[in-house]
Amino acid sequence: MHILSLLIFTPLLFGVLLLLLPSFLRNSFKYVALAATLVQVVLSGWMYFQFKTGASFTGINHADQYQFVEKASWISLNLGSLGKMQIDYFVGIDGLSIGLLFMSSVVMAVAALASWEIKTNLKGFFALFLLLDMAVIGVFCALDFFLFYIFYELMLLPLYFLIGIWGGVRREYAAIKFFLYTLFGSVFMLLVMIGLYFSVTDPVTKNHTFNIIHMMNPANFAQGSVFSLSAHQMLFGLPARSLAFVVLFIAFAIKVPVVPLHTWLPDAHVEAPTAVSIILAGVLLKIGGYGILRICFSIFPEVATAGAFWLGLLGVISILYGAMNALAQTDLKRLIAYSSVSHMGFVLLGISSQTTEGISGALMQMLSHGFLSAMLFFLVGVIYSRVHDRYIYNFRGLASLMPQFTVFIMIAFFASLGLPGFSAFIAEAFSLIGAFTSASVNGLLPSWMAVCGSVGILLSAAYFLWTLQRMFFGETRLSGGESWKTALTDINFREKSALIPLSLFALILGLLPSLVFSKINDSVLALVHLFR
Repeated sequence: MHILSLLIFTPLLFGVLLLLLPSFLRNSFKYVALAATLVQVVLSGWMYFQFKTGASFTGINHADQYQFVEKASWISLNLGSLGKMQIDYFVGIDGLSIGLLFMSSVVMAVAALASWEIKTNLKGFFALFLLLDMAVIGVFCALDFFLFYIFYELMLLPLYFLIGIWGGVRREYAAIKFFLYTLFGSVFMLLVMIGLYFSVTDPVTKNHTFNIIHMMNPANFAQGSVFSLSAHQMLFGLPARSLAFVVLFIAFAIKVPVVPLHTWLPDAHVEAPTAVSIILAGVLLKIGGYGILRICFSIFPEVATAGAFWLGLLGVISILYGAMNALAQTDLKRLIAYSSVSHMGFVLLGISSQTTEGISGALMQMLSHGFLSAMLFFLVGVIYSRVHDRYIYNFRGLASLMPQFTVFIMIAFFASLGLPGFSAFIAEAFSLIGAFTSASVNGLLPSWMAVCGSVGILLSAAYFLWTLQRMFFGETRLSGGESWKTALTDINFREKSALIPLSLFALILGLLPSLVFSKINDSVLALVHLFR
């Protein structure tokens, strides 16, 4: 049963259907896009509960760790003296990707509901939306580096047009800045990918391979090859493996985004339509964290260990810098964008601790932030769609006008600041536990990094509570006067349909974190085993 291929290419099939529909059926385009995402939610949910756990793995190369695997020869080329080039359509999932796959499907369904506000060129918008959906799911499933790179690059094009055509006033600037930042990282990733291809051989066929699983095993690196662990090759005066790690890390850190590579994010969020902001924060940022784990740490574990202190420091800087910038914002969307920089810093801090608790916390943070950031940007979109304003000081006393909306915003704010009972509390607590115990477990991170991370939680409470107090409580005062009072109606059925599931996921993962930890534990232990 080719369920992974079905999951990946469902949006493409619906996209082709959408393009074939005549223009007079334009009102049905949004239902086609929503149907595609709902099919993905059902498929990924079924896979999540069918995912087997509890095996005893001796390392990350164990074949049983990857499930729902599909492999077929895709491109075969005779290179003469260099042998045969074999590129496979090779997909499969493990504990690192199963949760992200389900979360991405849910977030894409929410984004589809948010995109109902788009009124112009609907066919173009939803066709690009479905192409992006396919690329996102493909990245989490690909186990061939060439295939991974294709899906990774394929995300760029639809996002560029979705921001550049349907965005705000400065949409062209934001789209070009996003495109150039991301392309800068991925162009150099291509060079490392080629170097890895000529360094790694398939243990059976003895041909060079793009197989990511083979790349994780040092025994598969050809003797004397550029990235061989034993050869100690140098490139531009630096160890080749260290240089490759840095290049790949920069490519994924731009996506996370890690300070100082974050400056595209606030601009892209502010100018992007609500649906695209939801995808950027909910899914795209997680691809960065996933890439660091799947590619950087798994293929170059010894470099990750050697640079753990600096990676942890970047995580701490992102936490504090993002939080302090959020405190200074007056645009609600920009505030939430900077809060994403801060919260994703916990992912890097947890990963760099190289402890089981830290990596588990980082993965939980990616899932938690996916649901919560989608919820936050959806809520901002609700206000913006009604009065086309996001300036915090223009609103006061919204709770009396929009009581149901206020309940959801309180859930989103309190969950995001790490209130016990919600998913972010578990995620941030485990990330900090990992950072704190790293000093005694493996000696990689000093304890003060965990303390600084805790200060970030305090700052997030400050900016979320200040915003809540300023906009929602007190006597109602709106800069738009009576016309705004009329326009600011409470949330409707469509909006509740998106917000209720996101609230429930944030609560369920906070009360029953074992739903996630049980699925990821085998893969996390296997990854930690690589560092020893």
